[in-house]
Amino acid sequence: MSSPTTERVKELPDSSQLDPAVPPSNALAVNAKLITWSALLFAVLQSVCSAFIALNGVRLLIGVGAFTAASGALKLADRMHIAAIRIPMMLLALAGSVLNLVVLWQVWRLRRRPASSWRQSAVPKQKLASEWLQFTLSALTLLLLAAEFVAHRILFPGR
Repeated sequence: MSSPTTERVKELPDSSQLDPAVPPSNALAVNAKLITWSALLFAVLQSVCSAFIALNGVRLLIGVGAFTAASGALKLADRMHIAAIRIPMMLLALAGSVLNLVVLWQVWRLRRRPASSWRQSAVPKQKLASEWLQFTLSALTLLLLAAEFVAHRILFPGR
């Protein structure tokens, strides 16, 4: 006993009978390649989806870890806020930002000299933006160092 659908499938002509120019083995190879690549594509998509789901859990763990670290970080910061650590770090930050400002001043000074104008090409906007970012960060570092120095004198007068 067969259904009407299987009857119609039995009646369909073979693919090689439809187009005599295409050999039957080549038609099957193309279909097999298509199936293989589509299966690989869907496997990759599923892996990406699984990775994003796993990363959501990792983000939660990172957030919880950061919260617990922050609660203990205050105690650690108070213990590390000693002159033996604080002063050398402030001196390194001061030296780095002053050196950066001196180098930027030298670059800008040399660029403005009339003697170097003949060999100068236009400075790219990306380089100018980088120089101004360095200048801003160095100035901000100096301001933060001054604020820390003043705040430390006010908050910890004996240390």
